[in-house]
Amino acid sequence: MTVKQRLTAEELWTMPEVPGKRFELVEGELIEMPGTGALHGFIVKSILLLLDAYVKRQRLGIVLGDGISYILSRDPDIVRIPDVSFVCRSRIPDGGPPEGYWPFSPDLAVEIVSPNDRFSDVQAKVREYLAAGTRLVWVVWPEGRSVIVHRADCVVELGPEDVLSGADVLPGFEVQVGQLFEQEI
Repeated sequence: MTVKQRLTAEELWTMPEVPGKRFELVEGELIEMPGTGALHGFIVKSILLLLDAYVKRQRLGIVLGDGISYILSRDPDIVRIPDVSFVCRSRIPDGGPPEGYWPFSPDLAVEIVSPNDRFSDVQAKVREYLAAGTRLVWVVWPEGRSVIVHRADCVVELGPEDVLSGADVLPGFEVQVGQLFEQEI
């Protein structure tokens, strides 16, 4: 019987970087995250710019882009990298963002589904975020130009004509879902 060694968030942090690769931890198991396509990157940028402008104007906290890791649970450790995230001002440490991983879940996590993503894996991430205390998760589906909004108490699917709201996490933030996919070149 082979026993897999479980890693901790600290061990993941100290691993040497592998060019072109990034990793998450799922119950202590190292999971390689595949690269993404240009459309995925465009949607990340679109959401990041919309949220960042709003959050700065309202002085609500900090919006972070792809590549920022959060420790969602310990023993075994779960470390996830949302495509876009938001942390409320009241939760940012006095010294600013940490040098390493955020030691808690974001208030908003945005996951953009790529063609190679499995539905079950996306759902697992959503469950992990919510269990860790994330108050709002947006799962963006480029193929259907839709967003599924997850909260602890409800799930709502929005189409291109519907309005995506920041609810109580980003009070007053609203954008038509279709705008997330509009390409300005």
